[in-house]
Amino acid sequence: MRSIKAFKDYDKRINVIVVLPSDQKIYWMDLCKKYTFNELHSVISGGETRFHSVKNGLAQIEEDHCLIAVHDGARPLVSTEMISEAFSCAKKNGTAVPCIKLNDSLRIIENNTSNPIDRNKIFAVQTPQCFNGVLLKKAYEQAFEERFTDDATVVENIGGKIFLTEGSNENIKITSRKDLVIAEALLQNKTINPE
Repeated sequence: MRSIKAFKDYDKRINVIVVLPSDQKIYWMDLCKKYTFNELHSVISGGETRFHSVKNGLAQIEEDHCLIAVHDGARPLVSTEMISEAFSCAKKNGTAVPCIKLNDSLRIIENNTSNPIDRNKIFAVQTPQCFNGVLLKKAYEQAFEERFTDDATVVENIGGKIFLTEGSNENIKITSRKDLVIAEALLQNKTINPE
C-alpha cells in the first residue's frame, strides 16, 4: 500500500498492477478493506518465479509505447523522488535502475582463495526499475534463465544497455524480522522529523 501510494503521489494517472501469489489475493483484498485503501489498482496472479510474475503483469499492459516501472512490494519505503528519477532517466535513455554504493569491504572466494574486491566498482541494485515499454516487453518474450534475478538482467540479455540512477539507503528490502524493525525505525524518524 505504501508503494502504491508513492507511485500515485508521483502521478495519479499511473496504472498500477499488483502481482501476487494466487493464494494471497483474497488476503490483499481483505487488507484493502480493513485499511480503507482506495487507490485505483488491479490485482493479478503471479507466476513460478519473479520473471514469470513480471511477465504476467506485462501481459496486462496493452500499450507498448509507454514507460513501465517494476517495483518490489518488499520495498515499501520507496520515495516519490526515486520514482521521479527512474521515470526521468528511462524517458531519456530507455532504462533506469536505481542502485546504491556499498560501505562494507568485499571479498570473493575463488579456487579456495579469498581476494578483495574494489567496492567502488560494486553497487547494490534496487527497484523501481523503469524501462521503455517496447524494450521490456521484448525482453520478456525470451525464455526464463536462472540468472534473471531482476529486470535489468532480462533486458541486458537481449542487448539492452542499463543506465543507473541513485537509489536510497532507506529503500530497504524487507525479507526478515530485522528488516521490519529497521523499516519501523525509519518510518518513526520520518514522523518525528518530516522532510
